[in-house]
Amino acid sequence: MTTPILTVAGITKTFPGVRALSDVSFDVRPGEVHALVGENGAGKSTLMKVLAGLHQPDAGRIVHHGREVAIASPLDARTRGILLIHQELSLSPELSVAENIYLGAWPTNRFGILRKRAMREAAAAALEALGCDFGPDVRVGTLSIARQQMVEIARAQAFNANLVIFDEPTASLTEAERAQLFATVAQLRSQGVGIVYISHKMDEIFSITDRITVLRDGTVQGTVETAATDVDSITRMMIGRDLSSYFHRARADFGEETLGIEGLHVPGLVHGVDLSVRAGEVLGLYGLVGAGRSELVEAIFGIRRASAGRMRWRGREIPLPTPRQAVDLGLALVPESRKEQGLVLGLGGRDNITLPHLARFSTLGVMRPGAETRVFDRFRDELSIKTTGPDQPVGLLSGGNQQKFVLAKWLCAEPRLVILDEPTRGIDVGSKSAIHELIAGLAEQGLAVIVISSEMPEVLGVSHRILTMADRRITGSFTGDEMTEETLIGAVSAGPAALPSAAE
Repeated sequence: MTTPILTVAGITKTFPGVRALSDVSFDVRPGEVHALVGENGAGKSTLMKVLAGLHQPDAGRIVHHGREVAIASPLDARTRGILLIHQELSLSPELSVAENIYLGAWPTNRFGILRKRAMREAAAAALEALGCDFGPDVRVGTLSIARQQMVEIARAQAFNANLVIFDEPTASLTEAERAQLFATVAQLRSQGVGIVYISHKMDEIFSITDRITVLRDGTVQGTVETAATDVDSITRMMIGRDLSSYFHRARADFGEETLGIEGLHVPGLVHGVDLSVRAGEVLGLYGLVGAGRSELVEAIFGIRRASAGRMRWRGREIPLPTPRQAVDLGLALVPESRKEQGLVLGLGGRDNITLPHLARFSTLGVMRPGAETRVFDRFRDELSIKTTGPDQPVGLLSGGNQQKFVLAKWLCAEPRLVILDEPTRGIDVGSKSAIHELIAGLAEQGLAVIVISSEMPEVLGVSHRILTMADRRITGSFTGDEMTEETLIGAVSAGPAALPSAAE
């Protein structure tokens, strides 16, 4: 058997009030892609931060190339050839590609003066080895997310990395960019580099990995050969139970129209869109990245100014609203990026829930903490949010719990229409199932729901009706047996000549 590049044995890590890792053992072999999976909060990121020198373990051993080591810092890890590529990229947008590749370890001469030419040439060689179509002098802030990710990977080339850790690397990538990333992973493994691959996307796990290690509640549940297992088995290991019904679709019991849109146009972003959604209905919006889905719901909510369009709200025609008017009417928008658009990460869950509704929780301009805490307690229980208390900063919580706080914030307003833009992006299988169940529950309470999702099984699984979008237009409307992967793919691939005149 090949000697592992790295082995951890009995790793334990405790934070105040939380044991994040308990007696964890794990290894990675040369040329292997080893998946690390588990629900949000299972300990995956903590373990990887231990390996990358960001955290020091309380107990346990780390063996690198046969020698026990203590990884003192990220620079120490990088010097040893261990590189962590975060989900949120750790680049400086104002610096060049070369400067970012060598950030923290810029080459200098014996007088401490930066060797710019040597740095640039070495960076160019690393980029060329990866087949990048940009050079070392480009400012990183001008690059797409996928190309910025390639800059991070170029560090692995530049520092002769022997172990590269990818943490949710495809969360913000298009299909073409994802294919490019997989080609890079294959190239690294062909060079004998060990890969740790963290992802919630099971199709990726089963297509590119050799082994899978499952974490739950900070402990290892097992390590299995990818070819010898299946999604159901891994899911049971992750959540400790069978997931008998992964998707939850509300019963089809529709009321009157809640929202109607005709001829909505936002220059360059949305072109002549019609749609309608009824009380108790879940309307799915499916399309590829850049199709205009987010821009459409942002225009409905008043975030983007429409140049044309008519709106019906619960039976009467009204002007297109501002965001404040939309909230007052009873619209709620859960945005695509919870960290950038949905939460104030430094505030606790209680303050995040009540932030848009301060008038409800104040008297003569003075906040009523008791009322805020009661609503926090209500949603913590109803949504099964895992948090130490109302003041714990939401930035310290897992992605699934963060998303539940975004939902709680808008459910607090008792809306009539809830718009969910990529509601399960970057969260684990158990939390996804809980959110699917919540969507069904909202519809069965008589709310209208619009769900945007790039995951075809999800939009097929939760929706009563699906509108497809391409090139910023509606390209089809499907219900019942018409809702299949084939029809959706055909509709989002349709050219302008194939577009219908209306969504209904």
